[in-house]
Amino acid sequence: MDPVILSRWQFAITTIFHFFFVPVTLGLSLFLAVLETKYVTSGEEIYKKMVKFWGKIFLINFAIGVVTGIVQEFHFGLNWSEYARFMGDVFGAPLAIEGLMAFFLESTFIGVWIFGWDKLSPKAHAGVAWLIAIGSNLSALWILVANSFMQNPVGYAIRNGRAEMTDFWALVSNPNVRYQFPHVVTAGVAVGGFLIMSFSAWHLLKDKAETREFFTRSFRWAAIFALIGALLVGLIGHAQGQFLAQSQPLKIAAMEGHWETEAPASFSVIAIVNQEKQANTFEIKVPKFLSLMLFNDLSTGFKGLKELQEEEIAKYGPGNYIPPVLISYWSSRTMIGIGLVMVLIAILAVWWSWKEKLQERRWFLRMLILTGLLPTIAITAGWLIAETGRWPWIVHGLQKIEDAVSPAITPGIIIFSMSSFLVLYSVLGVIGVSLMLKYGKSDPAAAEGKGE
Repeated sequence: MDPVILSRWQFAITTIFHFFFVPVTLGLSLFLAVLETKYVTSGEEIYKKMVKFWGKIFLINFAIGVVTGIVQEFHFGLNWSEYARFMGDVFGAPLAIEGLMAFFLESTFIGVWIFGWDKLSPKAHAGVAWLIAIGSNLSALWILVANSFMQNPVGYAIRNGRAEMTDFWALVSNPNVRYQFPHVVTAGVAVGGFLIMSFSAWHLLKDKAETREFFTRSFRWAAIFALIGALLVGLIGHAQGQFLAQSQPLKIAAMEGHWETEAPASFSVIAIVNQEKQANTFEIKVPKFLSLMLFNDLSTGFKGLKELQEEEIAKYGPGNYIPPVLISYWSSRTMIGIGLVMVLIAILAVWWSWKEKLQERRWFLRMLILTGLLPTIAITAGWLIAETGRWPWIVHGLQKIEDAVSPAITPGIIIFSMSSFLVLYSVLGVIGVSLMLKYGKSDPAAAEGKGE
């Protein structure tokens, strides 16, 4: 078997599993900081209880995210040593800052937050909550700075066959970061909101008098969070799409199954994609709408995959530069479709919770228990687009995937390590989900204990 294929599968499996937990950390850290600030400003004890209760979900998620995240960096040296050699000078800097600044910030203050309830003033403790939220999201920022170089290389020079950083500020201010970072953060906000709504809906269906007020308020705050996240992630994603139309047009063309150059360009609502024939055997299209989405007008043309392929050949030499269109096309529709459903659900959740109509719509509460997973599915689809949409490049325009794998690694080694990771991650996944379900479905009174 091909070590390149196996290495790609291993990295995909471990990364996707890790990223199941990252957005929850980003969103819940902000959610808890907001709730604790509300506790400090209002003095209402119920908000302190809410922070302690939902804080357990955050801590379980954070622990699993850390364990699974550490593995990612080992991939670069073991499976992708040629990538590490080529990119180390650029990629290493933001990763080092992420570890030494952001991760240490959040992990240190998580300890203070857990054990400081009776040792810090309420204002100081709330300040610690905000430091955790800032640290968590700064961690995401530096990871995305590194990833953005792979999408849109800036601030570098090629010397002795390696990419060397020449402008740190250019790396940090990469235009791709300006879209990717807020897109990821707002996705985390949506994930956190929907997760809390899902657990709250389960408790509201039980309709226990002693917990009704607690979970009604939790639901109300989570609904607002979910709506803000769902709206912003869509708006930012739209702006990011317009940027990618200029910086990575092949990625956008693959997302849209757009084979032929058109002026104006039509939007494919649904299609049967045939990459071998470089055509869609069936499709429903909206005339001019792709031009409107990408360029804010009804006349600008957009190049098709076939023409873009010829341009890439002229620029980089012979090869197949068209990404896997089927993956990009349906991942795009999955992401956008779920995003629209999330906005609708969040609007209804906000409206009915503030009108105190939730108990009259038990069907809606039952549905919300399942919709807690919707943002995670949408985010996974989005990352499939981001990473597969730049194939065959691992660093766009600089290094191809097959040139990045470790030359000495064997299929047997990869199969053994991948099998080990699958077993380990399956166990961690079962433990993590079981613990989150256990504490998420528990009585809020269980969250009230010294040091919690």
